[in-house]
Amino acid sequence: MQKYIPVVVIKEMAETDKILTALKKSDILCAEITFRTACAAEAISYAVKNYPEMEIGAGTVINAEQCEAALAAGATFIVSPGFSPAVAKICVERNIPYYPGCVTPTEIMAALEFGITTVKFFPANVYGGLKALKALSAPFPQIKFIPTGGVDRSNIDEFLAFDKVAAIGGSFFVKEALEKMEEN
Repeated sequence: MQKYIPVVVIKEMAETDKILTALKKSDILCAEITFRTACAAEAISYAVKNYPEMEIGAGTVINAEQCEAALAAGATFIVSPGFSPAVAKICVERNIPYYPGCVTPTEIMAALEFGITTVKFFPANVYGGLKALKALSAPFPQIKFIPTGGVDRSNIDEFLAFDKVAAIGGSFFVKEALEKMEEN
């Protein structure tokens, strides 16, 4: 797993190369392409084919149908804003990493029932940030977190210093990479 997981929204296919090239130039070899747009599956398929050195996953996957479409497009990991038993079942059966959004003990326990030990903590800033992660880590020492939402340059180092943080997710990585590329 990469340390940074950029949340990538591709509104039209023409944006794909620009965004993925910018991420690569920033030494970020991962992209979570969200299922928030009509061209998500096409963008994932294109990215998998044209950026083989990058880990390309699907984000905002909220049901089995989207999961199937993402996997058919070649996604190597699946991320959801919440926990979906249907998506978890598909991913476990196919040995695909699934990072469901889990912010409560009940959600974490549901993920554990599927053998999932790394979860997205979203939106991190709304659900208590690092303080909440530390509290949840006490009863769930086997869980690693991917905080997303409200994580930025002002607090990223604090999150990364906590050993229960597997990675950081966020759209700010895309914005920074694009700005950096335009400067050069």
